[in-house]
Amino acid sequence: MTATPFPVSEIVASQRPHRKDAARNYDALLAAAREAFAEKGAEASLEDIARRAGVGIGTLYRNFPTRRDLFESVYASEVNALCRVAEDVADLPPWQALTAWLERFTGYMVTKRAVREALNDESEIFQACRESMYSSGGPLLERAQRAGEARTDMTFSDLLRMVAGVTATSFDDDAQRDRVLAIALDGVRAAAR
Repeated sequence: MTATPFPVSEIVASQRPHRKDAARNYDALLAAAREAFAEKGAEASLEDIARRAGVGIGTLYRNFPTRRDLFESVYASEVNALCRVAEDVADLPPWQALTAWLERFTGYMVTKRAVREALNDESEIFQACRESMYSSGGPLLERAQRAGEARTDMTFSDLLRMVAGVTATSFDDDAQRDRVLAIALDGVRAAAR
């Protein structure tokens, strides 16, 4: 599988500062925001995010002038990472590649829920991210279908909706979530039918 340039990777690259110290702060802010949004949702405090990143609030605002800028950057960064995972697993056997990507997708869903509360689906960032995600993950399902390892009566959209539905509920812990997801994926395997 050859690497395809994804529009979202260009968005992420254009937002990241070039100076090393500024890039470190930017990355720390994204990581802190991702963590805070996963824990506290869209209402996570910007002061808390700056504190978690080990920077002042002024540094946060220099990088992300508005809360929306921060949401969009976290979201684009998450989708960019998801696209990179698709490239990283492309040489694995088809079913293993698909499930490895879906494991990362479940982590992405936690952040997406928080960000979705703050952004509207029609934003350019959401559209670019959706396109990139389908361009990177869709071929993994198609490859598993061609190999006879995934059922052929489903689309990539069907698969994402199923996984999103599973991850949207509350679980006692990550192990329970992973177990329930594995049960759902058993229904996707061609051999399970």
